[in-house]
Amino acid sequence: MSPMLKKVEKAGIAGLKTKRSPHKLTPTDFFSGVSNLKKQFASLINLKDYERVALAPSVSYGMANVTNNIKLESNENVVLLGDQFPSNVYPWMSLVKKHNAELVFVEKPKVEKKCGELWNKKILEKINKKTKVVSMGMVHWADGTIFDLEKIRKKTKEVGALLIVDGTQSVGASTINVKDLHIDALICAGYKWLFGPYSMALGYFSDKFKNGVPIEESWMNRSNAADFSNLTDYENKYKSMAGRYNVGQTTNFILSPIMLRGLKQINKWGVKNIEEYCNQLAENLLNKLKPLNFSFETKKYFKSHLFSLGLPCEINPLNLKNKLDNEKIYVSLRGSYIRVSINVFNNEEDIEKLVSVIKRELT
Repeated sequence: MSPMLKKVEKAGIAGLKTKRSPHKLTPTDFFSGVSNLKKQFASLINLKDYERVALAPSVSYGMANVTNNIKLESNENVVLLGDQFPSNVYPWMSLVKKHNAELVFVEKPKVEKKCGELWNKKILEKINKKTKVVSMGMVHWADGTIFDLEKIRKKTKEVGALLIVDGTQSVGASTINVKDLHIDALICAGYKWLFGPYSMALGYFSDKFKNGVPIEESWMNRSNAADFSNLTDYENKYKSMAGRYNVGQTTNFILSPIMLRGLKQINKWGVKNIEEYCNQLAENLLNKLKPLNFSFETKKYFKSHLFSLGLPCEINPLNLKNKLDNEKIYVSLRGSYIRVSINVFNNEEDIEKLVSVIKRELT
């Protein structure tokens, strides 16, 4: 989870206080905040039409809307990454079980060098004429390996497969253009690089899903939702485009302001500027660790906001993790690797502190 920005915290408190005076809310208030959220998220993913964005409480909810509108033949398959985060696995497990189809996991190669290159190659090899869907992240949540979505998209088009993306580990910290990549759907949790709250996510749905059926039959997803005086004139039509996939009680007066303020701040900073800042910090760290026999992915498959560092054999991973925790340096332990997540909340002093603890462990 990202820390909460002070401006984001203030927005959440202000949203909480709206419950004091619900009589001041107007019908317009139920929809204006939602539209602003969609616009800000659309800007992050280089999307002009914000009506293709839907609000969800989680990635699993968004993915369920995706899988609810995909049919498989028994001889078809869905390709996923090995050790992919469960929210982008369980919906596909349910789908292939329903249609007696196949789920194909592309496991991470067990090699020390050029792992990212080999992993990407294996993914392309697994996509064939039986593949109906490839669902994955831009980077792997466990180790930060970059996946070449441009090449993967090209291969999926050749075989007529959909490309579904979990953007949780990248959107907000990495530039992405859903139109240029021809992504069919992208779902992103808000509590990481979007500086938003837990229990809120956003999703992009392409034309492939414009006439789909949502998993939830909410009154707010109907075309007459804004007409409060005629809500019992029950409407069969859903909202156009992605609006039909919004979670019920879409207007969350507490969480929405938090999410909106986080998105506005990222757009104000600019994702490219965030990327450049992370690049500078990561490059400094790697330059200091190279002489210490640390291993890390090659530049092409290395993402500066989320990456793994292979520890030299003389370092005990648990001992290092405990010492880092004691110094209030927080990383994730992944076997003989540590996963490092850096962003605008870090600075050069943090990098120096991390390196100093590592050096003490080596002496």
